[in-house]
Amino acid sequence: MGLEAFRAEIPGADKLKIASKVTLKDKGDSFTIKQKAPSGELLINLNWDQHPQGEKKTGLFSKLMGGKSGGAVDLDLGCLFELQNQTKGAIQPLGKSFGSFDYPPYVLHLGDDRSGAWSEGENMKVNLAQIRQIKRILVFTYIYEGVPNWTATNAVVTVKVPGQPVLEVPMGSQMDSRNFCAIAMIEFDGGEIKVTKLVSFHQGHPDCDKTYGWGLKWVAGSKD
Repeated sequence: MGLEAFRAEIPGADKLKIASKVTLKDKGDSFTIKQKAPSGELLINLNWDQHPQGEKKTGLFSKLMGGKSGGAVDLDLGCLFELQNQTKGAIQPLGKSFGSFDYPPYVLHLGDDRSGAWSEGENMKVNLAQIRQIKRILVFTYIYEGVPNWTATNAVVTVKVPGQPVLEVPMGSQMDSRNFCAIAMIEFDGGEIKVTKLVSFHQGHPDCDKTYGWGLKWVAGSKD
């Protein structure tokens, strides 16, 4: 297993240690969060490197954008969701399907970063007061524009729950020509939240849907 936990010691409390971050290193690694309070939000963040170290406009970064000098990869965060009542759907910038925090599906996308320039990346939040209504969430990312080059993006997804260690799911150095990646599965069972690393690549949304048995109908969409 490639699970790593980093702990920060509190001065003057030698026997008390609190995990500050848990990294899911390998496919299939998982970690279960036991929710302490039925309120607040679970934050899912996607961040990536807009300008890989040492890259020039005419080099690797240009190739990432299909030869467009000075462009920026448009990497998007989204998810498939399934509620306990079997309602299913997708949340993503494509098609402006941003969801809702206070109403079903209790998952909200906070905005599209079309360049990777925002230091905080892209975020979705889940209403922890309603997690007993949610069965599972599949977190994915896809390259909306540009030639797929996952190694250059250096993408990392983090999952944060108040009072719990931050879960980090790095994509790692991936070489794949497909533009869609299922990064993690989040499963809800009462007050427990289980996060499992997937990092599987697909030929778009329908292929991912078929792999994980969501059963949605898909049509072509656009952000414009």
